[in-house]
Amino acid sequence: MAKTPNKTRASKKSAAKKTTSKKSASTIQLKWVRSAIATPMQHKKVVKGLGFTRLNQIIERPDTPAIRGMVAKVPHLVEIVRQEGA
Repeated sequence: MAKTPNKTRASKKSAAKKTTSKKSASTIQLKWVRSAIATPMQHKKVVKGLGFTRLNQIIERPDTPAIRGMVAKVPHLVEIVRQEGA
């Protein structure tokens, strides 16, 4: 007899990941306004880490100290469009 893969284990893991992620009440919208071509590699990594894929893109991220710190590292490349929540 051949064993069949246990699908319930995988579904439980994905369900656990979904329930553990908390959505923050406050969010922040960021816009990538300047190219990172002639910037240090660390600045490029920060822009990519924020989730930007193209110039003039607007993304929404949770308003956390980590995200604020990343934006503070590249204020010449990224701007804060809007702050929502409390």
